[in-house]
Amino acid sequence: MNKEASIAMIKRVSDAYGASGFEYDAVNVLREYTKGYGRQEEDHLHNLYVEMPGQGAGKPVMMLDAHTDEVSFMIKDIRPDGTLDFIVLGGIVTHDLPAHKVMVRNASGAYIPGLITSVPPHYMSEAERNAPLDVASLTIDVGASSYEEAVKEYGIRIGEPAVPAVTTTYDEEHDNLIGKAFDCRLGCACIVKTLEALKDERSLGVNVTAAFSVQEEVGTRGATVTVQRVKPDIAIVFEGCPADDTVVGEYAKQTRIGKGPMLRFIDKRMITNPRYQRFALDLAGKLGIPVQSGVRTGGSTNGAPIHLSEKATPVIVIGVPVRYIHTHYGIAKYRDVEESTRLAVEVIKALDADVIAQF
Repeated sequence: MNKEASIAMIKRVSDAYGASGFEYDAVNVLREYTKGYGRQEEDHLHNLYVEMPGQGAGKPVMMLDAHTDEVSFMIKDIRPDGTLDFIVLGGIVTHDLPAHKVMVRNASGAYIPGLITSVPPHYMSEAERNAPLDVASLTIDVGASSYEEAVKEYGIRIGEPAVPAVTTTYDEEHDNLIGKAFDCRLGCACIVKTLEALKDERSLGVNVTAAFSVQEEVGTRGATVTVQRVKPDIAIVFEGCPADDTVVGEYAKQTRIGKGPMLRFIDKRMITNPRYQRFALDLAGKLGIPVQSGVRTGGSTNGAPIHLSEKATPVIVIGVPVRYIHTHYGIAKYRDVEESTRLAVEVIKALDADVIAQF
């Protein structure tokens, strides 16, 4: 897949709507892009599986994981003035929300624009301006002026999702991608590119199955199912991970954009298999693939349920650095997507039953 096609794919995958539990649009786009790379299946949670052809009997199973959902919202109530109470699906900082545009799904299945409300400063006291912001004090305004108008004219109903209204852009000169849902649509793009790179390989030491999982942002729920179905012997989790290069001191930076993928030794829910981790880092060094090492004190990925599966599956997390994840807009470098894919492909090519047994 050449660069132009890759950028186009990233834009479509990232721009697709995919609130946790409502990942249909994103999954449909990924089904289109992985057609021809293997046998596709989908379960009732809408996890999408792609099993590469040429699976050899008795070979270990390599699972590729990335999640399709994005930090998003669900309509909770409709107020008498027509504005909408909502809850957040996933982790978010409340003060990032006001005045941002969202798309709300209505009863017809169409997405309509709305704004997360903000009170003009003219109507705020000094105490209100300085008070902590609570999601319960925010609403979404689609332009209705009453409950009846919101329901009858706009088709609003409770329980429907809302997602950030953002279109991905790419700045060729500076290699910058700016868009929404890079956590983890860039990981999904890495899977697509990895499958494409491996499509003609006939002598791999592992059988490869990709799992595009749902509902990661609300507790890694999709991967809890996919790992039971795939039953992997080893796994790679792709993730759009929070870049730290604008938020910590120089000595502490471990996840810079443009410096290659970050492989974490630990996060809140997983201590990475140290032998597999060192294998991947050493391989990257040998092949000249830029890579960063990280020790995370918080956060988690689908590696959590996968590494605690029946087989105690060894997992590494290949993280594409993204600035400002869990907000409407993220910034990433295309070269990091390329290097993340390259590392995954080389790791897969280097694995077989004997190597995996050492982990």
